[in-house]
Formats: sequence, C-alpha cells, structure tokens
Amino acid sequence: MKCPRCVQRIHRAASLCPHCGFGLADADALYGDGEVKLRSLTDAAGIFRKKDREKLENAMEAIGVSFPQIFVAVYSGTLGEKANMRQFGFWLLNRGLFEDIPAEKPNEAGIIFVIDPETKAAGMTFGYLLDPFLEEQDTFDCLSRAHSYWLEERYAEGLHKCFGYLEKLLKKRSRQARRDPEKYERKVSRPVAVDDLVKKIRLGKKREAPEIEEAEK
Repeated sequence: MKCPRCVQRIHRAASLCPHCGFGLADADALYGDGEVKLRSLTDAAGIFRKKDREKLENAMEAIGVSFPQIFVAVYSGTLGEKANMRQFGFWLLNRGLFEDIPAEKPNEAGIIFVIDPETKAAGMTFGYLLDPFLEEQDTFDCLSRAHSYWLEERYAEGLHKCFGYLEKLLKKRSRQARRDPEKYERKVSRPVAVDDLVKKIRLGKKREAPEIEEAEK
C-alpha cells in the first residue's frame, strides 16, 4: 500500500509510515477520532437524485454479490480547501461504521469512492486486504472512466462507469489468482487491533458513532 500523505510504498501492516511518520492519528487530528455512522451510499452533498441513488445502490450490491468478500461505498461531500482526498478516504475507510454492510465484511475489504463537487475532486481508496489484487494505477484507470461525466456534473453516470470497470478488473484478477495463487497470497496477518476495532464498531458496542446526514434532493 502507499502512504496517504507522502505516497511512498509502505508495508500493509505498518501502523506508521516509515518515510513521513503519517498514521491514523494524523488523520484523526484533521477529521475527528471517533467512528462515523453512515450508509454505504452517503450523499451529504446532495448530488444524486432519488432514482440515481436506487440504481447506484443496486450496482454496488451487485458487486458485493459477485465478490462476497468485499463491499463498495460512495461518499459525496464538501471537504474544504485544505482537505486531502487521499487522507480523507483513508480516514473514512478506517473510521466509518457502515450501517448497511454485513458485519462479516470488514472495512479493510472495502472500496470507497469520495466525490467533492465543490473542489471538483474525487478519490478511490481500498482496504489493505485488497492490496494483492489492486494497484495505484488501477484506481487512476477506474476514476478516469468517470472524468468526462463528472466534469459535466453527471456524477451517477460517472460512478456507473467506475463500477463497470472495477467489476471487470476484479474478475480478471480473480482468474489470475486462481492460476497463480502464490502471487496473490497475502504475506502478513491481519493486525489484531484493527480486527477487534472493526468487530466492536460493527456490533455497536462501547460508544455510539456520530451520524453523517444525507442531503435531500
């Protein structure tokens, strides 16, 4: 995986970047240190119409059916001029409590698309369990499918293009993994602290998570 701040490659089990020292605590300092309650499709910016949301949710669910180990999420919102799309995506994937995602699907197996219509920025972040199957270039290729649509504020159409490309890519990597399983075998075990955190917040224990409300449109 790559550090969300300095973009240098780091070991997926590292709690801090060995190059710049970035860690979850740094993201917490920017966006908050509590778990955030939201749905897999959270339209805080109000850029999707009702029928758009229904189609997007169906497409996201279809990917989850094809690949039961993972889930796809979408967040739209205004992050502010100082916000960093990489760091926000990393933070949200770590701190997000996705209410409509089954507990057996941990955040480390998630793929989240973040769209900020005000700054016209977008990002794609995936959990470290997908590191053997997805690369940095894949996120660029995926987002580039939506670029022309998002320039025209056709956000839902752009996301469908992303989803289509992502599903084809995952199917391709699945075939490759079956042919050469050692290449895709994970080299490290899951960090216990992260695993426990995911189980805790998914089951709603300890503290209540603040909600991110969706804008009505």
